[in-house]
Amino acid sequence: ESRTWPNLLLSPPPKVHIIYILNNFILLALFGNTLQYNINMPQTPHFPPMFGTSGYNNNLCQTKEQSYGGLHYHDNNLVSGSLEALIQHLVPSVDYYPDRTYIFTFLLSSRLFIHPFELMSKVYHLVVEHQRLSEPQADKIRLRKIAPKVLQLLTEWTETFPYDFRDERTMRRLKDLTHRLSSGDELYRKAVQQMTQGLIRKLTALGQYEETLMKISITVTDRLAVLKTKPQAIQKDILTICNDPFTLAQQLTHIELERSSFIGPEEFIQAFIQKDPRDNDKSRFSGHKKARNLEAYVDWFNRLSYLVATEICMPVKKKQRARVTEFFIDVARECFNIGNFNSLMAIISGMNMSPVSRLKKTWGKVKTAKFDILEHQMDPSNNFYNYRTALRGATQRSITAHSSREKIVIPFFSLLIKDVYFLNEGCANRLPNGHINFEKFWELAKQVSEFMAWKKVECPFEKDRKIIAYLLTAPVFNEDALYLASYESEGPENNTEKERWKSLRCVRGIRTVHQACQITLLLIQDLYRSQPQTSCLLT
Repeated sequence: ESRTWPNLLLSPPPKVHIIYILNNFILLALFGNTLQYNINMPQTPHFPPMFGTSGYNNNLCQTKEQSYGGLHYHDNNLVSGSLEALIQHLVPSVDYYPDRTYIFTFLLSSRLFIHPFELMSKVYHLVVEHQRLSEPQADKIRLRKIAPKVLQLLTEWTETFPYDFRDERTMRRLKDLTHRLSSGDELYRKAVQQMTQGLIRKLTALGQYEETLMKISITVTDRLAVLKTKPQAIQKDILTICNDPFTLAQQLTHIELERSSFIGPEEFIQAFIQKDPRDNDKSRFSGHKKARNLEAYVDWFNRLSYLVATEICMPVKKKQRARVTEFFIDVARECFNIGNFNSLMAIISGMNMSPVSRLKKTWGKVKTAKFDILEHQMDPSNNFYNYRTALRGATQRSITAHSSREKIVIPFFSLLIKDVYFLNEGCANRLPNGHINFEKFWELAKQVSEFMAWKKVECPFEKDRKIIAYLLTAPVFNEDALYLASYESEGPENNTEKERWKSLRCVRGIRTVHQACQITLLLIQDLYRSQPQTSCLLT
């Protein structure tokens, strides 16, 4: 219980483990390639170059402080503006194209104030009406000047925020606008086709991923039921599946990169929607289908923590428990070397759970020097100073990397969420004059864009589907089951533990009887269906 992380929690309970951090900060239900045509257009860059060290963009104004068209600048940076002015600043014209950092920042933050469908409708109106594209004889020269710029904006939108287009209304409005832009020009039709195909691929991949998560969830439930009724039938452990720490760390990295790759940047701020009292229209987002990829990533962290604790508590023999513990310490060290800080912290979290940390006889057989070093690296004191230093080193290594392995940076995710959360809570969305506080959203976008760059890295390690399947579907104990296994391995040492053990055994006995009754009832029902004539006697 001494290993707690109080500085990560808003209202820390008396006993806290790192796995609960995620649920504290995810407070609500959270929800590429560019155009290839021969026109000299700004292209979507990799995310890190988008922002300088200040977090600001290059939307410059010549004076130190000036308001222009509803936009307010300070020291050559756009710091605030009305929603309508910011939308107009997003839409290209014949002689203007918005800075790419502005596009990302506004598309990310705008959903706090306006639904993506409504934003797309306003963009449609500004392009069609202001450029007079609705006229039967629209000026083809003007169309040729504006079309590539608008298509580039739409491409950046669909590339970076594809989940906005799961809403059929947004997709329909996108099709309406691209049809107007591409009519009568084969070059633009090809560009629209390429953009649409890329968007459909992303949405199809998301749908398949969600189906996979559902199947995994069903498999886990089924295997847990088998474990409860027939423990010996499924008593595989991690060492029978993989006994090489480096290989397991590689497979953990596969899972981390796959799960994080589906997280859309907008998911980081979904929890902030409707938190501003000035924006209290509760129905605005009711029809928007939210992505759940961030939640799935949170679930994975929690699962890995409990899996580690289960694997340590499950063996009956002390020697085997010590062996498993040392194995996971080695796995955690390999994760650190790879740059997989999220799996590293999940493993440390699992080993710090009370059912594990209380196994004094087991820990007495473990060489803990390496574990102490890892805990020091992830020490939460001074706002995780040691970890943040290591993360900066991994980030620098990624920037100068000569191999795909050196590019891997997987941050401790709950700390990233904490940083974003407090950045949002620390600054108002709007200023007293009603303007949107865009200075805040520059900083928010800078943090999110860094993660977006990290998650684009492809895992360079060979995938072992058997190991990954075990990590994702092996049954894990809940907290009560972990305590039971822990007490059965090393008996309770004080009155508090003895009372808890007695209570848990009583609950387990009741559940066992309940499960036996359920099984008996199912057998009776099956027999009744197959042989109705015996039902009276059986009853």
